[in-house]
Amino acid sequence: MLRKFLNIQYPIFLAPMAGVSTPKLAAEVSNSGGLGSLGLGSCNHEEAKKQIEQLKQLTSLPFQVNFFCHQPEKSDATLENQWVQYCCSKFGRIDLMNNFSQAFSCLYSSFLENDNFLDLIIQEKVPAISFHFGIPSKSQIHRLKQANIVTMASATNLIEASYIARSGIDIIIAQGIEAGGHRGVFNPNIDSAISTLELVFLIKNNLSIPVVAAGGIMDAQDIHDCLRVGANGVQLGTAFVQCSSSKASETYRQSLFNSKVTQITATISGRPARGLVNDWHLKIDSPDRPLTPPYPYTYYFAKKIYEYTRQPQYAAFWAGSKVSKIKKMEAPDLMKSFIENVDF
Repeated sequence: MLRKFLNIQYPIFLAPMAGVSTPKLAAEVSNSGGLGSLGLGSCNHEEAKKQIEQLKQLTSLPFQVNFFCHQPEKSDATLENQWVQYCCSKFGRIDLMNNFSQAFSCLYSSFLENDNFLDLIIQEKVPAISFHFGIPSKSQIHRLKQANIVTMASATNLIEASYIARSGIDIIIAQGIEAGGHRGVFNPNIDSAISTLELVFLIKNNLSIPVVAAGGIMDAQDIHDCLRVGANGVQLGTAFVQCSSSKASETYRQSLFNSKVTQITATISGRPARGLVNDWHLKIDSPDRPLTPPYPYTYYFAKKIYEYTRQPQYAAFWAGSKVSKIKKMEAPDLMKSFIENVDF
């Protein structure tokens, strides 16, 4: 059903990893029979346009792009000053405080805030689009449907899935608690923490809409398990981060093989996200932690800390819970290993 709907050979999606996905990696997955993707939530209009155009030069097959649909927040100077003092103290790096005398910047705009990205997607005739942290407005969804663009959105529980289904969006990405990177929760204060397999089963037994499983999927056996409980397809991210065609740094890639444990924290970005355990988890997530500034202002601070220090204990190396199963393989070889060992 999903393969025919999206015109792909195999229901294997590349997760749209903002900051890590590249046109080359997306093309490798699409050209291997899956659905490549570009995570464009961290891009401005011109950057997004450039990546889409580059991808089109590398493949004539379907692909998806992804944007954030978080509710826009305002900067809070009081929270920001408190956060700087707390984190620098816990890190034992009071020397860094002088670098944060001005307000935090809003790194990422929401798809909800303006229609510039929407216009771009329609003009470029992008085959499919997905959303994280929520769903677009009714008028935005209507325009996407009019343009015959396949729409998808992440759900972390049944209520979010129901919102997606009622909105007219075509496909639900069922993101389990095992997933690396940011949780797709609509409200960052509410997380049902459901496993991928349980979430897929729950949605399939309550809603009649295609469901793609995401979270903790690293190999053919994981894919088989998801299909067994009713998933129409699967989405993988961490398994592809190590590919040379991703934008991950060499330090990031090597850390995936050296680290065996991940943990969820909201201290890096202001929203819960799963990554390799480092000083953010071990020093900042203590019981006396104050409120974080709203997303994405907190993320600005974390990125600046890493920019100043270039030390991996301050980095955001997002990864799923089964990172210990990661294999050093290029994207076409990974796709081949899935296709040859799963009965789709």
